[in-house]
Amino acid sequence: MRVTGIGQCAYDYLAVVDAFPAVDTKKEVLRLEEQGGGPVSTALVTLSRLGIEAGFYGITGDDEEGAKIRQSLVDERIDISGLKQRPGAASQRAFIVIEQSRGKRTIFWQRPSGAALLPEELPATFLDNTAFLLLDGLMTEVSLFAAQEAKKAGVPVMLDAGRVREGMLELAGLCDYVVASEEFAKDLGWDDDAGTLQREIGRRGFGVTTITLGERGSITFAGSDVITMPAFSVESVDTTGAGDVFHGGYVYGILQGWPLPETIRFASAAAAMKCRHIGGRSGIPGSDDVFRFLDAQGVSMPTPR
Repeated sequence: MRVTGIGQCAYDYLAVVDAFPAVDTKKEVLRLEEQGGGPVSTALVTLSRLGIEAGFYGITGDDEEGAKIRQSLVDERIDISGLKQRPGAASQRAFIVIEQSRGKRTIFWQRPSGAALLPEELPATFLDNTAFLLLDGLMTEVSLFAAQEAKKAGVPVMLDAGRVREGMLELAGLCDYVVASEEFAKDLGWDDDAGTLQREIGRRGFGVTTITLGERGSITFAGSDVITMPAFSVESVDTTGAGDVFHGGYVYGILQGWPLPETIRFASAAAAMKCRHIGGRSGIPGSDDVFRFLDAQGVSMPTPR
């Protein structure tokens, strides 16, 4: 089973402080880290650690961060033959401040300066042997093209929807699964009334739609069904990348053929486990680790394939 991802990859610089500083003050950093990041790329790393083959299409610059991004994916056994290097361009970067007292983070990020990946840069074989396609929609043109091609090929598609921006609603309508942030739901007019959001999702023709709510868990709309799932309680060190890991765990459950509640529960466990570590990548668990965690929580899961 191979998952193909098209979207963002980044290099993250992370600083841990005791509390977020006030404006125009100095703050001593308690810990500095750096590691690969980005929504789709981190979800693919999650899938790789869970034992699923993955390939990534995106862009970097030819700068130091670009080299580190590429190496971070190679180290995780991700196929990067579709990762284009833009000469003279800067790669996507992020500076992330983590509040030690709360385990919350604030992200400052910069888009890559190179040209977005174009549909013609995808090989005709980009969906060969692909069981699932994962998109984040930042590069609108190539994302829409890929979703349309996947639909023709019968390949299910998931959209990681962070915010409603140009082309995002059209793209969401092409996807079998939309796993979105609370900000995305609010952009759709959600005011905490599940019925209102369910009707809006139905009106727009979205597939199965899950809204992640951080420590409040998630809510999923699947036709007439509404599934609420609480988050697992852990001692959170850093929430960076938790949503990306959730996406990876979600795709894993779908590929196993599990019912939606079990799929979401597995994704929630993987995301919670990540939060016990600094950065989006360092705490991503393997499948055995997730099953042991769930067992310790008294949760029984179907046997993986």
